[in-house]
Amino acid sequence: MMFEGKVALVTGASRGIGRAIAADLSKNGASIALVGRDEAALGETVEACRLANSAAKVKVLTGDVADRASVDAFVGETVNEFGRVDFAIANAGQSIDSLLLRLKDDVTDQMLSVNLKSAFYLCSAVAKPMMKQRSGSIVLMSSIVGLTGNAGQAAYAAAKAGLLGLAKSLAKELGSRNIRVNAVAPGLIETAMTEKIPDAAREYMLKQTALGRAGRPEDVSGVVSFLCSDAAGYMTGQTLVVDGGVVM
Repeated sequence: MMFEGKVALVTGASRGIGRAIAADLSKNGASIALVGRDEAALGETVEACRLANSAAKVKVLTGDVADRASVDAFVGETVNEFGRVDFAIANAGQSIDSLLLRLKDDVTDQMLSVNLKSAFYLCSAVAKPMMKQRSGSIVLMSSIVGLTGNAGQAAYAAAKAGLLGLAKSLAKELGSRNIRVNAVAPGLIETAMTEKIPDAAREYMLKQTALGRAGRPEDVSGVVSFLCSDAAGYMTGQTLVVDGGVVM
């Protein structure tokens, strides 16, 4: 129970990696604020948290992470409920694939809003209580396509690459207040988002993976818990790649 007395806020907590992160933090004793748009799916995440820890304290917050006022409200409600916020996990994300010459402006705007601007809003909102506490850990969920790029994913990759620069910049801004900011870049992870990948593309991706398999959400959640823990207390501005050995 290394996170006893700690409070975490996780966006994109409805399913997949976000649900696994919430359950892992709960297992280790943290109180959790779950943020998402699907209330029914968030209810399933609550069950996952309480399965991991029967005494888990969980709060559900529904709304749009791409709206600054909503994100400010999420953080305010979390602090009002639990008294503090120690960990903020910017996990909300969406992928809409399109080749550049077919890429519509509304898709570009959506990719930047959901994948990048939402993280700006979350970091800005949690920085205030964390600075007051003089402690905190922020984890931004990027992707290996933010490191390597990928044909047909220019908008998504640009947003995910932006998170890496955001992590480094905020690590320098907030480090004097004992607030750490790191990023995680997963590869092919078995989630609802990756179920839509065509078989041929999946087979190609697996051939590029040294471990020869897709990852599980739990492969990522353990890394996030590490970054929140005291074991990573001297790590900030870093990107941890969790891809089974694609990017080396």
